[in-house]
Amino acid sequence: MAPLVTGIRLSGYGVAYFFAAGAFMSFWPVWLRDRGISDAEIGTLFMSRQLVGIGAMLAIGWIAHRIGNVRGVILVLAGSATILLTGYQFATTFFAILAVTLVWGGVWAPTLALYDGILVNETRARGIDYGRLRAWGSAAFILGTVVCGAAVDRNGPAWILYVSFAGIVLLVPLALWLPADAQGRERAERAPFGITDLLASRPFLLFMLAAGCCQASHAVLYSFGTLTWRAAGIDDVTISLLWGESVAVEIVLMLASPWLLKRLGVCGLIAFALGCAMVRWLGMAFTTELWALVALQALHAGTFAACHLGAMAFIQRALPPSGVALGQSVYYALGTGATQAVVFQLAGLLYADYGQRAFLGMFVVAALGMIAIILLARTWNGTFVVGTR
Repeated sequence: MAPLVTGIRLSGYGVAYFFAAGAFMSFWPVWLRDRGISDAEIGTLFMSRQLVGIGAMLAIGWIAHRIGNVRGVILVLAGSATILLTGYQFATTFFAILAVTLVWGGVWAPTLALYDGILVNETRARGIDYGRLRAWGSAAFILGTVVCGAAVDRNGPAWILYVSFAGIVLLVPLALWLPADAQGRERAERAPFGITDLLASRPFLLFMLAAGCCQASHAVLYSFGTLTWRAAGIDDVTISLLWGESVAVEIVLMLASPWLLKRLGVCGLIAFALGCAMVRWLGMAFTTELWALVALQALHAGTFAACHLGAMAFIQRALPPSGVALGQSVYYALGTGATQAVVFQLAGLLYADYGQRAFLGMFVVAALGMIAIILLARTWNGTFVVGTR
């Protein structure tokens, strides 16, 4: 029973987080469009949230790294997110939504980095497979997406906010159930490296560029995928199923993560993800046929899950336990956050001018990541890149 309870304690917070994320990511542009926001402004909102998130993740990650109380920091962020989300209900203009977004990004962005840091350390210490725990969050993402799609189809875009809140309101009680790191404060006092050491490490920089480009290449899909499919005549329920399908295949890959990681290695897993991304965005640039979208959405198992699992495996192998929280925050802030901030704005501009063909820009972003992972595979020997054993 103890391993089961431990698994529930570790995965519960992720279930609530990703239920809300499923509603947000899949249908948030629809909510924004319903409030009269233009395509270029949607790109600006996504970019602004990412830019704020960069600073917040670095600052809050450093704080958690120094005080050695990651769970306490997550609790504060979860409580703040619960309160701040209600601000969107009263925001009706672009500048009002921008103001809420700037504050929201500061509390929402660091949460996942810190939570993943707990998962990486706890799974390493307890001998639990990270991918299998993370798969529960992916299942919750599917549920949030499908519930949100049905709610929007029945009641309209306003329900996107309400479905998201149903997950966010559970974050505080589930954060209280996360295991406390009894050795965290002791490890923080003797942390063997800082942010500047990470940024001086060539392997870590190449890793952030490769994984960051892969995740950032989703920008057109996340910002305008639903709008593109709606314009092609696909109904909201079918769209929610397309999103759900992409995460369902992601779960399958996560369950098979030990086998894949053993055979492909860290760099090979990320390279596989980037290859899937290049195929996926090239296809989405030229078709909205439902049968093709079903096939292309299945590649999400590679473009997201393989990249994320490869990134977590790199951090687990390249950083000592005392530096995982900081390493996660720097990766999420600069590797994915900064890259996504730029690419989200680019996505808005490309989509405003070229519509569906904007996916070709994401093909180029993934190709840049492929170059970085090839260089990393040639220079990293699989050991710690900073700190000491």
